[in-house]
Amino acid sequence: MQEKTNGKIHEIYIQGRSSMTVSGVTDVEGFDENEISLYTCLGELTIQGRELHIDTISTENGDMSVSGDIWAVLYGDRDRKGPLSWLGRLFR
Repeated sequence: MQEKTNGKIHEIYIQGRSSMTVSGVTDVEGFDENEISLYTCLGELTIQGRELHIDTISTENGDMSVSGDIWAVLYGDRDRKGPLSWLGRLFR
């Protein structure tokens, strides 16, 4: 899957449900071994699974690689491209 917005390309590549590469990452909101919540140039993205691990992340080009047992990849709000302020989180 590939889509380009604001000059940035967002791609997801999953290999055998055990490794994943995501491009166009703008921010990582949080992560643990069961879920990674992040933002891409196209909005919110959540990766769910078991024993998830962020192997690499590049702040320069927005590439991230994940390994583990990947169960789901969920898109959220397309309009949210980054973290909310503390006031925005209060009313979310």
